[in-house]
Amino acid sequence: MCTQTRAAALMANIPRVDIDPSGVFKYVLIRVHSKEEGDDAEIDIVRGYSWAEFHADIYDKVSEELEKGGYLDCECVGGGRINHDPQAKKIHVYGHSIGFGRANHATTTEKLKAQYPDYEVTWDNEGY
Repeated sequence: MCTQTRAAALMANIPRVDIDPSGVFKYVLIRVHSKEEGDDAEIDIVRGYSWAEFHADIYDKVSEELEKGGYLDCECVGGGRINHDPQAKKIHVYGHSIGFGRANHATTTEKLKAQYPDYEVTWDNEGY
């Protein structure tokens, strides 16, 4: 008998990282929760895009998409900026979001290292 909830199954298929292929851009760290009774599953995901004027633009688009079916709930746990240099194979995470505060850049960095294992991924709390 399968005991995995619908929300857990959905979360298993959510990419942990989705960022632009290069450049400097805003990012948010989003905690995705199950809304199903008795299911306390949650994951953290990183989303960063150059099209976003504000961190909230990213959060609003991603959370609306993920919350559509009614099984998942999203919470933005902070933001910052990412400098992604694919030629040098480097990603640097820094700064904060005025609206959401500073994300835990160490958590973001771990997720990025898993997605980009051959990159040098660094972070600090300096800058905006």
